Amino acid sequence: MPASTAAAKRRRARARAAGVPSPWVMFLKGFLKNPVMVGAVASSSQRLVRHMISKVDWDQCKLFVEYGPGVGTFTRPILEQLGPDAKLVVIDTNPDFIQYLRATIDDPRFSAVLGSAADVQRIVNEHGFEQADYITSGLPFSTLPPGVGDQIAKATHDVLRPGGAFLVYQYNPKVRNFLTPHWSNIDHEVEWWNIPPAQLWWAWKE
Repeated sequence: MPASTAAAKRRRARARAAGVPSPWVMFLKGFLKNPVMVGAVASSSQRLVRHMISKVDWDQCKLFVEYGPGVGTFTRPILEQLGPDAKLVVIDTNPDFIQYLRATIDDPRFSAVLGSAADVQRIVNEHGFEQADYITSGLPFSTLPPGVGDQIAKATHDVLRPGGAFLVYQYNPKVRNFLTPHWSNIDHEVEWWNIPPAQLWWAWKE
């Protein structure tokens, strides 16, 4: 049996043991419960995921942070690439998603935090780090409550190390308005093989 198939079966078994629904049911439940925070009715494609993390220098990554992990569409591919001594911290305001990830991911490098991305500096410090190397986010910046997107963008820039990057995937190109006040070196591409096509941004801290 392929390792990926075996791992998927182990995840499903842990989920059943914890009484956790399937990823699709969890994602739909999260969308219906709070569509403003989930931002899409379908999870991102694996092609989008690979495209988004393709510019990460994994050898130089000791701490990766993810905002809004949902059911782990990005989380698991990141863990597959992450070094054995590195750490992945995911932050979500939805307790259902946090419970699901804790129940289905068994990895000492992984930590799921119930909280706000605006508190990323405190959360990073609590995990024994001063700075993060990379941070990725699928949070719907344009529909967040007024001021929250700007607060998250500033906190993210402050906690990143020089040379690190903020990786943002969105469906609304206006997300650039949240990035430009803090980053001057920004790469942009579009992932067409996604429903809907996604805007991809890499904001590099100089």
